[in-house]
Amino acid sequence: MASSMINTLFGKDASAYFATFGFIAASYLAFKIALNLIKVLKSVVFSGSTNFKKLGSWAVVTGATDGIGKAYAKELARKGVNIVLISRSEDKLLDVADEIAKESKVQTRIIVADFGKGLELYDSIRTQLADLEIGTLVNNVGMSYSSPYYLLEVPDREEFFMKMININVTSMTMMTSIVIPGMVERRRGAIINLSSASGIHPTPLLTVYSACKAYVHFFSQCVQREYQSQGITCQCVMPYFVATKMSKVRKPSLFIPSPETYVKSALSKVGVSEVTNGYWPHSLQGAILLDVLPEFVHNKLMSNILLSARKRNLKKRERESKKD
Repeated sequence: MASSMINTLFGKDASAYFATFGFIAASYLAFKIALNLIKVLKSVVFSGSTNFKKLGSWAVVTGATDGIGKAYAKELARKGVNIVLISRSEDKLLDVADEIAKESKVQTRIIVADFGKGLELYDSIRTQLADLEIGTLVNNVGMSYSSPYYLLEVPDREEFFMKMININVTSMTMMTSIVIPGMVERRRGAIINLSSASGIHPTPLLTVYSACKAYVHFFSQCVQREYQSQGITCQCVMPYFVATKMSKVRKPSLFIPSPETYVKSALSKVGVSEVTNGYWPHSLQGAILLDVLPEFVHNKLMSNILLSARKRNLKKRERESKKD
């Protein structure tokens, strides 16, 4: 009955064309799902064996006093690498440096730097790093929105936008520029750039953050293409939610791991994947949300989540203003 209706509407033999189209579409979807399952399996099965100590005796980690940055610093120290910690709070830097030195018996140095201030701080950083054999650079320092906002709703938006670009984009670009000449000279090194899943597809209501993380994504791939023949790996790490202060998630779970769990997994992907979600449940999320679901479904889903979060934040601000 359905085929006769199709033939009536579209002409003789139309049902055969529709059947062929349906077969091709189903085959394409099956192929796409299979590719993504392979990608997820790869993230579970394959792990690298990078000897970070052989890359160089020092690693530099930005945004190193909390969350993912601190976890990278501690994990690299466990692998026998000396650590330079860079962040804006001297007290926190001293605490983390002391903690790492006691736990892993490696050397530590600290550099106090507020990456939100722009270009003027990089000459000092360059001078302080000049005598070190830096084999690993982790560009982790980052800044996000306090809540989803439409572009024109962002409080003090122009100052906020420049600060976000300086922290998320300028810092990574400049730190890579400072460190990579020594790696090229020694013909070895690893640069790990922390992006975000929101840097894969446009994420409205986090517009500037999403755009900054897309820059990290593309920058990393370009540097990888330019310098891989000289023994340098540039990896882009694109996590979903991790239980950190930035994500405002306190309790870890399978899909929202602790920074320590996440970083152990992500470090094992250095030398295996140029662009990685870093952690197999995040790879599974990416496979479903970004590659299997149609783009309009993914966009609608993300918009609903962010609009709901925006609504909750507006209600919270209303309650707080009434208290005042």
